Amino acid sequence: MESVEHEDTKANAPSVIDRYYTRWYRADMKGKPCEDHCILQHSNRICVITLAETHPILQNGRTIKSINYQISNGCSRLENKVSGKSKRGGQFLTDFAPLCRITCTDETEYTIYSCIRGRLLEVNENILETPNLLLEKPSTEGYIAVILPKFEESKSITENLLNRDKFENIVSKRSSAQSQPS
Repeated sequence: MESVEHEDTKANAPSVIDRYYTRWYRADMKGKPCEDHCILQHSNRICVITLAETHPILQNGRTIKSINYQISNGCSRLENKVSGKSKRGGQFLTDFAPLCRITCTDETEYTIYSCIRGRLLEVNENILETPNLLLEKPSTEGYIAVILPKFEESKSITENLLNRDKFENIVSKRSSAQSQPS
């Protein structure tokens, strides 16, 4: 009897992500259908960039061939070095700054963007060695990067983002449009 109660409590308990982060979304990034990004915003204003569950990389059993944080000849997100309490030295990113490029085994390539303005604190080097983390645990161990918005912009960064309800509304409109006969 006690184990049933314990399982009930465990099933109803919110995850760490749901408890401490607010989910924000950017749908159809740069006009590319279904290339949705998720931004997990902590109360301390730190933002974790992940793939939304609707992103094509996470659909149809795709597998990842490579992840590349080398954005251009002169810019690698892996060379980002942050130091001190105020996180000096981190690369400053705009809303549409590329974070990495992911190539799937079917040779489709996706660019993942920062979605918000701020200082790059870290990129997830673990997904370079274990790309399946991105597929299996996109909101936790498979995150893309961590960004710290400027303090004065921390409230306004969500203006261009969608909350979960608005995002789900877009996704449902998208799927009903796809199921309509042409």
